Amino acid sequence: MSSLATPRQAGSPSVSFEFFPPKSEAMADRLWETVERLEPMTPNFVSVTYGAGGSTRERTHDTVRRIAQQTHLRPAGHLTCVSATKDEVLSVAEDYWEAGVRHIVALRGDPPSGMGEKFEQHPGGFRDSIDLIEGIRAHRPDLGRCFEISVSCYPELHPESQGWDAEIAFLKAKQDAGADRAITQFFFEPAIYLNFLEKARAGGVTMPIVPGIMLQPNFKGLKRISKLCGASLPTWLHELYEGLEEDQETRELVTANVAADLCRKLSDEGVSDFHFYTLNRAGLALSTCRLLGLKPKPVEAA
Repeated sequence: MSSLATPRQAGSPSVSFEFFPPKSEAMADRLWETVERLEPMTPNFVSVTYGAGGSTRERTHDTVRRIAQQTHLRPAGHLTCVSATKDEVLSVAEDYWEAGVRHIVALRGDPPSGMGEKFEQHPGGFRDSIDLIEGIRAHRPDLGRCFEISVSCYPELHPESQGWDAEIAFLKAKQDAGADRAITQFFFEPAIYLNFLEKARAGGVTMPIVPGIMLQPNFKGLKRISKLCGASLPTWLHELYEGLEEDQETRELVTANVAADLCRKLSDEGVSDFHFYTLNRAGLALSTCRLLGLKPKPVEAA
């Protein structure tokens, strides 16, 4: 199965970071501090997610624009189909372009009521991520061709899934619509990713499929998220976190080592790119990168 992965380039692995949306000005400041601490790791790109709420979305857009204009990082702007018309979503894409953003993460998005609830198409909005990708590509064709577009995928069947055939066909349709890269939901066993990759390649998906690596030291929170998205938590992971509810320092050490070990095993199979869900924890991301042999580089003034 290793031949199905993107061939590993000589040297250290390539990483990218994802941050969650700031819900207040104080959290926005913390997010910016995280961005500054991780910039010396020279990630392939960084992205900032956002929810359906207007204020959260605006803070996310402001952060993405600031990253583009004040750092050497390559920000990826998230776009979803939630709570907005097609024109409103494409207007955000235009704003990103004007700010120097050249990478879009195109997602259906979670309903305003939260992950796990039924998605309802907004009147005048995009139907799903495929419709969104097609809309971006068709909107001012010169702009559409220039954007790099990443999409999501699930290496384990999610709660809304209709089976593997449908799942792979949908991912192939995203590629055909113009997606350049897929990023997986988090997982903890290398075989989960490798088996999914094999299915995707057999189904005609040729674009890079980057494994998403979770950096969540709060095991209670991890269990809640995994239940909502259909990600399995192996018995050995439960055992590692057992009895650490009040020991944050040890939980973070365990989390960094679990993530780094997963990356090393995938690297042995030829995987060279990793996308970290940082949860805005710069220290954890830095520790994991160090365990993988990545070192910071001097940052020149933007």
